[in-house]
Amino acid sequence: MPRYLVERSFPGGLDIPVNEDGAAACLGVVDKNADVGVTWVHSYVSENKKKTFCIYDGPSPEAIRQAAGRSGLPVDSISKVSVLNPYFYH
Repeated sequence: MPRYLVERSFPGGLDIPVNEDGAAACLGVVDKNADVGVTWVHSYVSENKKKTFCIYDGPSPEAIRQAAGRSGLPVDSISKVSVLNPYFYH
């Protein structure tokens, strides 16, 4: 399955509470993504919470956009990526 980096902007800042409501919101995204064959792997959030960099597995950029739309999430860019780490050559 291809892997993608999805960059998002949240001008007002991303506000996901660290409680059951936040957990439910995240699981709701996971469920909506699954309906179109997309898996949210993890995300990085900038210190000011205005940008996220999310790793997704999915069949295509179009599927990633469709999943984002189902959850009402913005998409600035989608880049197909692969893993490179310092242990790759050992």
